[in-house]
Amino acid sequence: MKQKLITRFSKYISYPTMANGESETYPSTQEQLVFGDVLVEELKLLGLKEVEKDQFGYVTATLPANTEEKLPVIGFIAHFDTAPDMPGISAPRIVENYDGNDIILDKETNTILSTADFPELKNYVGQTLLTTDGKTLLGADDKAGIAEIICALEYLIQHPEVKHGTIKVAFTPDEEIGKGVLYFDTAKFGCDFAYTVDGGMLGELEYENFNAAGATITIQGRNVHPGYAKNKMINSQLIAMEFNALLPDFQRPQYTEGYEGFYLLTKMEGTVENSKLSYIIRDHDKHLFEQKKEFMHKITAFLNEKYGIDRVKCEIKEQYKNMREMVEPVFYIVERAEKAMIAAGVAPIVKPIRGGTDGANLSFKGLPCPNIFAGGHNFHGKYEFISVESMEKAVEVIVNIAKA
Repeated sequence: MKQKLITRFSKYISYPTMANGESETYPSTQEQLVFGDVLVEELKLLGLKEVEKDQFGYVTATLPANTEEKLPVIGFIAHFDTAPDMPGISAPRIVENYDGNDIILDKETNTILSTADFPELKNYVGQTLLTTDGKTLLGADDKAGIAEIICALEYLIQHPEVKHGTIKVAFTPDEEIGKGVLYFDTAKFGCDFAYTVDGGMLGELEYENFNAAGATITIQGRNVHPGYAKNKMINSQLIAMEFNALLPDFQRPQYTEGYEGFYLLTKMEGTVENSKLSYIIRDHDKHLFEQKKEFMHKITAFLNEKYGIDRVKCEIKEQYKNMREMVEPVFYIVERAEKAMIAAGVAPIVKPIRGGTDGANLSFKGLPCPNIFAGGHNFHGKYEFISVESMEKAVEVIVNIAKA
């Protein structure tokens, strides 16, 4: 299983599938459609049924039940786009029998995956790690999930003595830009419940996530020759800096944990004449989430009163909601995953996601969908890594969930 996972994962990350939040197409990049075709071909070769890629790029397939027992139809879902933060690597660096020391990712830039910065590395001594080259992200989010699901399907096909009901799988684009299941047809998918395999470290099991929104702040300045600017120039960049300074420092990601929400400035650009700020807003608590959005509007109103009406504009778009309210009424699906982990020798770590998954939006589309671990760490950046042994455990957990 170990070599199969490495081979599949290495193949998948060799395809560039970075999402593009500025694109107006769906999916946002052509490369994702190309990779979807690769998955379709592989699923057909495995012998799955009803394999298709629809007009939106969703890849779906069915593993028929091998028992007459009446069992729920269970889905497993992962996304094949990678974060737009940086390009992906073409092949992972493989660190066999990790010795517990720092890993030099790139000597030229002295980029080091260090145990001081990432003490969780010590949990993987003796295991096989897959890392980046120090210049890219790895793509374990979420091509590790895809590799694990497909390896689990292959195991079930090769071991007919393991009885299971109908299993459905789906691989989706554009999760990283909040549009992963925008057009996903849950009725057609036809599951009683599902799991996204999109979590982090070994044992993670999540049925709560952030409420999420994106905010765009646009600022109109007034540019005149600096030699004659007195009482005339309005520097939009300075107003942008003022806007950001009015947000509470302690509600930035680097100062929050657990259920604490945050504002994150993700992008800024500007000149004297025009500036633009892009934020994401996150909170598990619905009331606090609404307060955060309202506070951004209050800052906008304050700056417009100070510098002139319509000088600053704030547009906030909803992204996803906390799936807890949709999963709690069917909590047995969380308990099923807990039992599957325990049977695999994995201690469940039930905690809120400090992020979101396709499962959040799917849950509000009528498909309850908790999230289970894929095994990776430090997603979206050059310090990303994953343990192959954690990936093996993810396969075992998926098989256990599927068992009759």
